[in-house]
Amino acid sequence: MKIFFDGGLRPAPHGMELAVVAAGRSHIERGLGSGTSMEAEWLALIAAMRLAKRLALTDAVLLGDAAAVIAQASGRVKVPQAHLAHFACYMALPRPARFRLRHIKRTQNLAGIALEKTRTALGA
Repeated sequence: MKIFFDGGLRPAPHGMELAVVAAGRSHIERGLGSGTSMEAEWLALIAAMRLAKRLALTDAVLLGDAAAVIAQASGRVKVPQAHLAHFACYMALPRPARFRLRHIKRTQNLAGIALEKTRTALGA
């Protein structure tokens, strides 16, 4: 199953937000506090992994548009000190038997599209 994820950051007072889309259903979390866009992307990846576990998937492809987070999570790039806790949380989560993490274009990211649509609907 494909699981799309995206994190975002809006100006105060909104802060970080994330979206995860799987099986045509959007899971959106807002008001995650202050932080950076990179932190929001890590939180979205972690939320996607947790959703894969809740759905008891044995085959999952996680798709996101944050190239840096995907490279770090995949071990291709060193994780900056600021994100070591996020990386540790991600690594501690169970993986489906068949698991892939892939980078996609922003325009292909259904989670990013869902996040933008809800922002527009909220007038933000």
